[in-house]
Order: sequence, then structure tokens, then C-alpha cells
Amino acid sequence: MNTPRHRSALLAVAGTALVLSLTACQSDGDSASSATPAATVAASAASARPAGEKGTGTSGGTGSADSARSTGSKDSAGPAGSGGSSGSGGSSGSAGATGERASASAPLCTAGNVTVSAATQDGPPYTHIVLTARNTSSHACRLTGFPHIQFLESHKQDVPAVAKSKPAAPVVLTPGAPAYALVKLSDGGIDEDNEPVSAFSVQLEGDPTVIAVTAPGSEGIAVDPAKALTGYWTPELREGADDF
Repeated sequence: MNTPRHRSALLAVAGTALVLSLTACQSDGDSASSATPAATVAASAASARPAGEKGTGTSGGTGSADSARSTGSKDSAGPAGSGGSSGSGGSSGSAGATGERASASAPLCTAGNVTVSAATQDGPPYTHIVLTARNTSSHACRLTGFPHIQFLESHKQDVPAVAKSKPAAPVVLTPGAPAYALVKLSDGGIDEDNEPVSAFSVQLEGDPTVIAVTAPGSEGIAVDPAKALTGYWTPELREGADDF
């Protein structure tokens, strides 16, 4: 039989237990609620972040990597670019093309920067002479075509040129450099209509100036106007092409 004192004690014990239970629940609830908002904030912040900005730290690292890559590619592009320009310089090392352009841009040789002389080419009977045109200027010049020769006042037409002696490339004379043209005077026969020539005139292609050339030998040369021929200007006499 429960007395009032026993009931009071039981009630006091039950109340204490209830208070402790409630305190424990509240404590658990507080820690859960305090953890939940933090997790919720972090999750919300993560979900609220735009996809492109996801992981700002990573993006910062990626930015550094990108800038490093772009710096690297810029550095590598620098040498590649210069390598390219050196490659195009080899387009200058395509020195062939550059040389041809330089040859094409050289001015024509004229009587003002070229001297012309004559020498016998073979022994008696002297049927050929060799003309030498030498660049006496301080710059390169282009010697085109063949010498326009007139041996006699009675024959005003130029001596015909032999087509097979035409060189494949333009003749460019650097300062002091010579070019040659073989000239046939006659067939060397005693029955030819040869005439003595002590001097004759030569004109260069593209220049109307008449150059007076002294004939080689103390007695000059014997010329048959009907048999006379001239070759083109070449850097050297070529066997075959200049045999006529």
C-alpha cells in the first residue's frame, strides 16, 4: 500500500528521469539541429554555385594551368614562328628564287659600264674571234642577247646570231666579271670575198651607244660579210653550242 510519502518519492524519481530524458533528447536535438543547418548551408551553397564555377579552388588551379599552357604555347610559338621565318628565309635559302629575282632586277649593261675587246680564237687562217665584255662598274648588270656587230661601212646590217648559242639563264656580270661571244669571220677559203677590217662597231642589247672595237693583230682581220656569224653572250665559251 502506497503511502503519500512513497508516492511523492516515486513522483520525484519519475520527474527526475523525465527531466533527464528530455534534457538528453533536447541535447541530441540541439546537436542535430546545429549540424543540420551547417550541412544544409554547405549543400545549398554547393548546389547554388553555377556549374562553371564548381570548385573555385580547382578553377583557380585550372586558370593557372591554362595560363601556364598559354604561356608555354606562346613560348613554343615564338621559336616556331622564328623557325618559320627562318624557313621562309630559306625561301631566301630558296636562294635560287632570290637569286633569280636579284638577277632580274639588275640593270642592263651599257657602254658606260662595260668594255668590249676582241682576240683571235684560232690559228691561221683566222676564221673566228672572241669578243669579251667586262663589267667595269661597281655594281652588277645584266648582259642580254648578243653583240650587234657591223664590220664594214658597206654592210650596215648586223651580223646574224646563232640561236643554239643562246644561254638558258640570263647573264649577270658582277663587278669585274667577263662574258664572251664567239664570232665567225669567214670559212677561211682563198676564194672568199674577204675584206680587211682594222676596227668595227659593237652595240649592246638595249643600248644605242656604238662601241668602237679594235680588231686583233697588226694587220687586222679578214671578214667575209656573207659568212659572218655571232654567238650570244655567255659566261664562258661552251664546246658544241659555240662551234659554228
